[in-house]
Amino acid sequence: MHDMTQGSIGRHLVRMAAPIAVGMLFQTLYVLVDLYFVAQLGDAAIAGVATAGNLQFIIMAATQVLGVGTMALIAQAAGRKDQPDANLIFNQSLVLAMIAMIVTLIGGYLVIGPYMASVGTDERTAAAGAEYLRWFLPGLALQFSLIAMGAALRGTGINKPSLIVQMLTVLLNALLAPILIAGWITHKPLGIAGAGLATSISVAVGVALMWLYFHKLEKFVAIDRSLLGVRTDVWKRILKIGLPPGGEFALMFCYLAIIYWVIRHFGAEAQAGFGVGSRVMQAIFLPAMAVAFATAPIAGQNVGGGRYDRVREAFRASVILGSSIMIVLTLICQLKPEWFVHFFTKDPAVLAVAATFLHIISWNFVAQGIIFTCSGMFQALGNTLPGLASSATRLVTFAIPALWLSTRPGFELKQLWFLSVATVALQAITSLFLLWRQFRRRLVEKPAVMATA
Repeated sequence: MHDMTQGSIGRHLVRMAAPIAVGMLFQTLYVLVDLYFVAQLGDAAIAGVATAGNLQFIIMAATQVLGVGTMALIAQAAGRKDQPDANLIFNQSLVLAMIAMIVTLIGGYLVIGPYMASVGTDERTAAAGAEYLRWFLPGLALQFSLIAMGAALRGTGINKPSLIVQMLTVLLNALLAPILIAGWITHKPLGIAGAGLATSISVAVGVALMWLYFHKLEKFVAIDRSLLGVRTDVWKRILKIGLPPGGEFALMFCYLAIIYWVIRHFGAEAQAGFGVGSRVMQAIFLPAMAVAFATAPIAGQNVGGGRYDRVREAFRASVILGSSIMIVLTLICQLKPEWFVHFFTKDPAVLAVAATFLHIISWNFVAQGIIFTCSGMFQALGNTLPGLASSATRLVTFAIPALWLSTRPGFELKQLWFLSVATVALQAITSLFLLWRQFRRRLVEKPAVMATA
């Protein structure tokens, strides 16, 4: 365990954020590698994979429930120097991961067909997305175990093992993708199915490596068979903190589903362009997300240790660092947005949609970074409901106007992107207000409760 209740907050933030950023970049490369090779199969394949990828947000929502709850509780336990409680939480998170994996596999295969039929622009796009998901779903299911183990390490202030495993699995995915998709070496191309299979195999290897690490090397939290029984009291503690962030990701799925539904009449080129642009945007967000992810365990340990002055300092440092990075990325997207997307497609229509999307949406980069930081602080405080409330306001303020605009004569994609910028700015203001209220209530009025949450 790395004690973050002592020493420079700034150094802790950089030490944690840098490896997290690299790890998240490699995690994003799973999708980008698939997207690059799938792009060679045509617009229908790109649109199919991009649309199918939205289902990933549902799984990410569920993994957030597990990951955030596990990380926050272990971070607070580490701050209290309570190793037995941290170990109990970790082992129970593995039990929940196994249950979630089984549910994902069964439920996923049942909904693949109906889901793709509802969001695909045509039969080719729907068929491509369904084929991809059939082979990609095992990898999604295995994410629960990876997230649980990674969250436990992050809560204790350790992230290098997760980074190494992510790097190795992405490199494996990059090696397998051309072999399985295009038939390099084997001369038996699997097409879009190969993209999903390459990712699933890579994630399986990653789970095996992390399991080996915990079995052989980890000391503060470790796999203990005596703690793997059903403990509903511990599940409630994890779910109480984790469910609201999971709800935030579920709302993000709804937000993206609305966009895909609204732009479906613009054709496969529009969906492909938005798919490429949104995937690139996620990669651009990685630095701000890494800062927020690093802030959560740092602040969480200090909440557990009763060091409330350091909790506020962690928030200030995170906002300054995250905003500085996002300002630079905003300027790049304003000047040359095509730099980020031309690698994935040469189709002028798809490229135009993706570049225009990034050019406009970049105006909300700083606001989005602030939202990420506030979410990390809510996690550290052990009350994530305000983050869910903030996300809900964005869905409402975006969905109703977007659906209305889509019925108006002369409706253009640009109108959606500008609407998104405005609603993200409103969400950032809402998050800051809600966090201010949490600071006043939990760091001053109820310190005894927070020290043992």
